[in-house]
Amino acid sequence: MSKYQLLPPLSADEYQALERSIIEHGVLVPVEYDEAGEIIDGHNRVAICESLGLVDWPRFVRKGLSEIDKRKLARELNVSRRHLSTAQKQAVIADQLRDTPSISSRAIAAMVGVDHKTVASVRRKLVDGGEIPHHEVVEGKDGIVQPARKPIKTAFVPDQPNVGEYMKGAKVIRAEKQKVSHSVRLAHMDMVAERGQPTAPGKVERLYPVVYADPPWRFGVRSEVTGREKSAENHYPTMPTEKIAGLLAELGGVAAKDAVLFLWATNPMLLDGLRVLQAWGFTYVHHWIWDKQVAGTGYWGRDQHEILLIGKRGDAVAPLPGSQPATVYSERKGAHSAKPARFAEQIERLYPGIAKIELFCRKPRPGWDVWGFEARSDQPEEQLS
Repeated sequence: MSKYQLLPPLSADEYQALERSIIEHGVLVPVEYDEAGEIIDGHNRVAICESLGLVDWPRFVRKGLSEIDKRKLARELNVSRRHLSTAQKQAVIADQLRDTPSISSRAIAAMVGVDHKTVASVRRKLVDGGEIPHHEVVEGKDGIVQPARKPIKTAFVPDQPNVGEYMKGAKVIRAEKQKVSHSVRLAHMDMVAERGQPTAPGKVERLYPVVYADPPWRFGVRSEVTGREKSAENHYPTMPTEKIAGLLAELGGVAAKDAVLFLWATNPMLLDGLRVLQAWGFTYVHHWIWDKQVAGTGYWGRDQHEILLIGKRGDAVAPLPGSQPATVYSERKGAHSAKPARFAEQIERLYPGIAKIELFCRKPRPGWDVWGFEARSDQPEEQLS
């Protein structure tokens, strides 16, 4: 008997059915060997071929497998084609556990085609009998090592007559925490606004054919006490939409007669973004999407993308045919409000050699003029958040 013939022999009916199939159709599933010529899977096929006087059949050679890997593969390949009784399956599970006690019960269950509780039951018997050691950590079918037993999360549940008093106490504690958090946030917002006031330069001296802007939208919340814990005001001064809409006039125009605008807008501020685009003298023509890969918050859905609106005025030219980028770009979000450099790079590629300005700039790029709260080139990277 081969050292990799690990399952019970076929029944007489199963063996005869396989023989009839080989006589009629030939060997349909290649016999698997290791480098030394040992059969890993296909012992019965080979035996039938030899009994019929056949000297050749489909072969497949597995290279680089350890002995344990070969035995594991033999079980996986055979179990998928065999109808085993409960006792036979438990025997296969036990053999696999003896070979690989550090593999999780769920991984072995997926291989053998049984419930993981069945594997866990066999494992307990082997551990109790001293046949395999107990492992504090096991390897899952995805290769990730994790604790063999995960702690059960528990919570204090008061007796029914005391539930009301317990809930009152929890409400008081939660309210006090919200007050403290709100006070800290307000102080931080005030500090950010004060720090931001002197950093934005005055009027822009010239007009630009390419304008790129990421306005500090002021977003409405349901509760001023609890709703701004993650808001933009914790990072930079925000502006109401009316103020943003009138900004270009305040700065002296900014955009040339023939110009293209790239304007960032968040999902809930889309209409505000279109309103500002129009107020700045542009007509909407298209938009790009940044997939941030991580879902955030939102009232109607958890926002995972931001929108870069594109507008044109006058005779601004569209990108050359064939040079247009895909409209969706995926990159995991980083610091608060920071946009991937990819978008500015695409603008540079589409409009090379002409003047560009970035409004509300976080970090200046070579070849761009900038205006905004964080537009100082000497500001450390870690402060741009």
